[in-house]
Amino acid sequence: MMTIKLLHCLRLCSSPRAPSALHPLSQKVRYSFSSLLHRRRIRICTKMSAEEHSPLSHPISLAVPAREGIGEPLQIIAAPGITQNEFRDAIESSLFKQWLKNMQSETGILAQGDMSLKSVLIQGVDMFGKRVGFLKFKADVIDMKTGKKVPGIVFSRGPAVAVLILLDSEGETYAVLTEQARVPVGRLVLELPAGMLDDDKGDFVGTAVREVEEEIGIHLNVEDMVNLTAFLDPSTGSRVFPSPGGCDEEISLFLYRGHVNLEVITALQGKETGLRDHGELIKVHVVPYKKLWRATPDAKALMAIALYEMAKRGGLLPS
Repeated sequence: MMTIKLLHCLRLCSSPRAPSALHPLSQKVRYSFSSLLHRRRIRICTKMSAEEHSPLSHPISLAVPAREGIGEPLQIIAAPGITQNEFRDAIESSLFKQWLKNMQSETGILAQGDMSLKSVLIQGVDMFGKRVGFLKFKADVIDMKTGKKVPGIVFSRGPAVAVLILLDSEGETYAVLTEQARVPVGRLVLELPAGMLDDDKGDFVGTAVREVEEEIGIHLNVEDMVNLTAFLDPSTGSRVFPSPGGCDEEISLFLYRGHVNLEVITALQGKETGLRDHGELIKVHVVPYKKLWRATPDAKALMAIALYEMAKRGGLLPS
């Protein structure tokens, strides 16, 4: 009986008659039915909107000492604008994996349980071909004693190499530098030949030799390369960090010494090299080594000078 009345009222609601001619019950049913549909539509739209704007996330368990609040999984979150592919590439990249490994190593800041890593926000991913070249993220790190956050903005670019090339000619020692346009500092900079590791194999000396060949145009023998950073105490990791407050870049510095004719020095001066198809517009400069420390603002060069001079004073260099 109720079903018949409800259908009758619905037919009345759809009738072309004027509203004043409608039965009072039909007006109530029409209002209730419309309100029900409106509320249902709002709930559906709200749910869809929430799903569309929910950030990508991925939990990771860390191997850190068990302590209150520390054993919880680490939440990796994608910032707005990061695609699903970029998010996956970031998490699976060697840059991110190495950073997590460093955090949990024996000398890492999570090793003693004094700090807690709660979450990581992936903010930017730059691809170099099929691999992640640069990674920008923010780590939520808490000092357990004070409860305060530790600065955790990270620009990740990974390991790199640089070579101090010293060429002896007619009683003078010369250093070989490259001049490149460095957009981040807005200047042309004289610096040591250098480059990033292109793979996960950790072939530092091989990368150093290739970079010199690409940027200077001369071939160096691997056997003649001396790893200056290897003279550092093992607790340092035998790397130098030029800007550890914001960047994870760690550099291995190498030395090469050779004897050449003066014609070679002249030929190198002003030579244009580099992978020009990749935007490497490089000009070679040769300066007397004794003037090098004042000729360049390059931190790699200044660190290499310090390591070279101290290793030479300590008798650590091969004869």
